[in-house]
Amino acid sequence: MKIEKISNYVLYAICAVTVLLFLLFFSWGFDNIDPEISADKIAPKMTSTLLWFMYLLGAAMCCLMVWSLFQNSRNSGGGNELAIKGVPGSKITICTVVTTLLVFGIGYAVNFAMGEEPVLAKDGKVLATAGWVVVTDAFMVAIYALSVISVIAVVVAATGIMTNANMKK
Repeated sequence: MKIEKISNYVLYAICAVTVLLFLLFFSWGFDNIDPEISADKIAPKMTSTLLWFMYLLGAAMCCLMVWSLFQNSRNSGGGNELAIKGVPGSKITICTVVTTLLVFGIGYAVNFAMGEEPVLAKDGKVLATAGWVVVTDAFMVAIYALSVISVIAVVVAATGIMTNANMKK
């Protein structure tokens, strides 16, 4: 119970900081990033703070995910034990990680094979190289594919198809 309480406090703190940063982002004013850029190309003053907060949350999420995977494998002893209510957590985790990496790799390969052009601004300056465009497109393909897979998984779980198949054996 103590861990759940700590987890709730951390969740509330992260939500509060997020709401505060977004309110400041949208309400605090604007600042020119580069004096050579025209006056209509301005950014909110809190842009870098908000980006660093998102990077921090992303890094924390990755660290906690790796820590949780090690804790789970250490606690299960590497066996195929069934977890709470018969859900095989380690198999689900492995399938999720493998599917995510596979879909991202396919998306990257497809976008790389198509050949992307660098993104240019109106004044002709390169905003993003072709490599970053390919990586961004690969993430988008991965998001779309994993969303479709998630919907299919929810439908299969809701209809009980896999449960009925296992009962007949």
